[in-house]
Amino acid sequence: MKFANWPLWGASMLLAIHSNSALAHDPVFGIGPHVLFKNGMEAAAEVYRKKTGEKTESELGLEVTYGITGEWAAGIKVPYAFKDNGMDVSRGLTDIQAFTKYRFWREDSLGLQESAAIMLAINGENGNEKANPALGNGATDIITGITWGYESIKWYRWASIRYALPGKNTAGFQMGDKWKIDFVGGWRPTPPEYKKPDTVWLLELNGEITDKAELNGNTLSNSGGTEWFISPGIFWTTRNFAIKSGIQIPVSSDMNGTQNKSDYRFKATFEWHL
Repeated sequence: MKFANWPLWGASMLLAIHSNSALAHDPVFGIGPHVLFKNGMEAAAEVYRKKTGEKTESELGLEVTYGITGEWAAGIKVPYAFKDNGMDVSRGLTDIQAFTKYRFWREDSLGLQESAAIMLAINGENGNEKANPALGNGATDIITGITWGYESIKWYRWASIRYALPGKNTAGFQMGDKWKIDFVGGWRPTPPEYKKPDTVWLLELNGEITDKAELNGNTLSNSGGTEWFISPGIFWTTRNFAIKSGIQIPVSSDMNGTQNKSDYRFKATFEWHL
């Protein structure tokens, strides 16, 4: 591409970002500052699977998001889980999540957008510990976070941090507080063309730092710890449809007690912007 065409290319990219919300990208495992346009709707189906020792967990989540304003979005996620701990198998609806995100800062320039947002999510008590202990902790959990994003024609960067405060269930059990830290880079190998398929390759560094759980005020020694993952992924969009997928590969684990380390985690999300 000739240098003289760069301004036109950059303007076209900026128009594409603003005109088609499906071109706005977020990481696979981390979070980004992307929100919907005012009165916009997004329907998504998410497939998630993880393996830790002999335990496997698969989940299908159905999610709907609504753009309250051009800077504020909210939605709900309904997950159905299948869990196998090596001895017993459980399946059914797990904790329903309500979430919201507010983009409090945004700066646009030719072919470039930087922005930042805060988020809040609440996990309900749908997975009741009496009805099915494997499908939820029977408590209301609160998750807060902040994220920053840099989106240009060729390169992407994201950084985010989230904090999860678990509730205590009726049996006196409480999961440990958790911090999630994410650093993500993205690369678009081919210049985007408006209304044509677009591909961005992603590489994430995801960290989880979890305190020990408690039962009736007593600390559980075989709980909590720190894990870090390298996560390659892809974000592919065409018109109002998007697919993003990735796999988390553990690179560092320091788990308390006799816990198994994570083997892998996989996620794929199918989005439709209305």
